[in-house]
Amino acid sequence: MWMMSFSVLPLLAIAYIAWHIWTILPLAGVWKLLIIAVGILCFSMLFMSFWRKFDEWPLPLAQLGYEVGTSSIFILMYLVILFLVLDLGRLVRLVPKSLLYDNWQMALGIFVFIFGIFLYGNLHYKNKVRVELTLKSTKPLPKAYKAVMLSDLHLGYHNPRKELARWVDMINAEEPDFILIAGDIIDGSMRPLLEEKMAEEFHRLKAPVYACLGNHEYFAGDTEARQFYKDAGIHLLIDETVVIDSAIAIIGRDDCGNRRRKTVEDLMIPYKGIYAIVLNHQPYSLERAERAGVDFQLSGHTHRGQVWPISWITDHVYECSWGSYQRGNTQYYVTSGIGIWGGKFRIGTQSEYIVATIR
Repeated sequence: MWMMSFSVLPLLAIAYIAWHIWTILPLAGVWKLLIIAVGILCFSMLFMSFWRKFDEWPLPLAQLGYEVGTSSIFILMYLVILFLVLDLGRLVRLVPKSLLYDNWQMALGIFVFIFGIFLYGNLHYKNKVRVELTLKSTKPLPKAYKAVMLSDLHLGYHNPRKELARWVDMINAEEPDFILIAGDIIDGSMRPLLEEKMAEEFHRLKAPVYACLGNHEYFAGDTEARQFYKDAGIHLLIDETVVIDSAIAIIGRDDCGNRRRKTVEDLMIPYKGIYAIVLNHQPYSLERAERAGVDFQLSGHTHRGQVWPISWITDHVYECSWGSYQRGNTQYYVTSGIGIWGGKFRIGTQSEYIVATIR
């Protein structure tokens, strides 16, 4: 049923938008058909991405195809919203019918509006917000620690090595004691990471990196993803723990897609006497970390929906879909991610990295 809705809804949306384009544009039918066909072709590239067809293309063309295909789903959504508003306005006689038929001014206005929204969204995505966070420990620490925390890099066709290099420079500028990544370093295909030798870029980081797996590492291929982490010098923690200065335990959980992963309660048993940080990609069942005595949990995954109004959905689905959160003695931070899946737009959300001081 869910899969049927996933396939039928986009087709209905395309038909709805195509009808409006046909009625608004004062052009000959052949030109209208051409514009609609180009739009459908752009949207079809989204499915080529899902089916890994871009792995067979030259890298520059694959990057362009990925950007076009994954951007089209967001543009499609905003066009549907806009036309629904106009249609409702017409039904209640706030929008004259003439605006929606053979009207160059209206067609141009819609184009400028959509272009402006997504230009803003792209520029906003490129701005990485620095979030300061103070974590107070009731357990003894030999000193204050500084950690850079991030998630959801989604390195691949749309976030290439050049972008990763910029992020590495930002992290190094903070001079952290260690770096934590809460999964989804990889977007999907391993091909662009290997072809651009992105693992080399991680070696420029001047602090140890600890990370857990996310669901996209499994999409990319579990074995290949683990090898990439190893080549990049990242300490991958899969239901494993590393202890820093006998004072901070960093526990990395396997992604919840693995039904056999260890429980947070079992992972916490040896470390109840020291400050415990859990990396858990998907922020489900937050109460379990609280019951287990976790001091701080870092999660990602949600992207907070990436663009409005999807952010309303994630805010409803998750107990905490973004930001700082407290449950009993356990602190949480669910990050919207430094990177993103698909089209590089942030509308009503932000791309971010966290600079945390543990005292």
